[in-house]
Amino acid sequence: MRRLRESAPLRRLVQEIDLSSSSLVYPIFIDEGIKSSTGITSLPGQKKQSLESLRREVDSVASLDIPAVLLFGLPAKKTSGGTNSYRKDGILQRAVRVVRENYGDSISVIGDVCICMYASHGHCGVVQDGMILNDATLEILKKIAVSQAEAGIDIVAPSGMVDGQVGAIRRALDDCGYPQVGILSYAAKFSSNLYGPFRDIAKSTPSFGDRSSYQLSPSNLEEAMREIQLDIQEGADLVMVKPAMYYLDILREARSRFKHPIAAFSVGAEYFMIKALVKEKLANERDIVIEVLSSIKRAGADIIITYFAKDVAQWLEESAT
Repeated sequence: MRRLRESAPLRRLVQEIDLSSSSLVYPIFIDEGIKSSTGITSLPGQKKQSLESLRREVDSVASLDIPAVLLFGLPAKKTSGGTNSYRKDGILQRAVRVVRENYGDSISVIGDVCICMYASHGHCGVVQDGMILNDATLEILKKIAVSQAEAGIDIVAPSGMVDGQVGAIRRALDDCGYPQVGILSYAAKFSSNLYGPFRDIAKSTPSFGDRSSYQLSPSNLEEAMREIQLDIQEGADLVMVKPAMYYLDILREARSRFKHPIAAFSVGAEYFMIKALVKEKLANERDIVIEVLSSIKRAGADIIITYFAKDVAQWLEESAT
């Protein structure tokens, strides 16, 4: 077996997993309350963007041949009902217009569809008497998706794990004249302890309870498969497993059962842990990132959403020259 491992060219020749920039999506936070890009303590090396700095950030993504960005809007003001999430002049809607007006169809734009970042209570749905109301939340999600479609989005990505969200959004988009807009469903989103950096950035930690009543239990594989199947039946064009690194078995099982494109979101804590190892000189950043993303690809992901997307694309470009 060692004969084919003797040199770097031989190892490349028999390499089974081939990472490429074309399979990467870069997440970007756009903050309504800032005028220039600002560093993020919980995601070292990452920055929140203003509407003014967003174009420069997308320039850097496009120059590395990364085909898509995933946008998250951070509103200047939160409301109890999360109504700023679907305003025509909302932060994410304006960000979509900036990208679309400057890049046309040369880069795909994905928009997160959820209430948590816009609602003062931090939950992913409409809250009444301490309860998350499923069907009332669907009405808000439809408005968010349509408002993003009006702004020029390519793909909407409902992330709230609300029952029936894909079907409701699909019908709303079609009824409003946007049948071309795709849906990337956070179909298997687990109630994970790895979302800390995101919640810190979005200030979306729930003000009461947690999200275990609507996100998946980390122990449940078959339930995740049912969620994915239901979302596909409702019209999802792509499905997602989130988080990625600790859920490779979920990815593998989903890949074996479903033919739809599958995305994996390597979340903030996964990024932070790698950065911590590198900071303490316990790992080489390039080597460990490539190893981790290769494992995600090997498990079955077609698409990897990662804060390392620009770094990886740059490393791959350097390797090719």
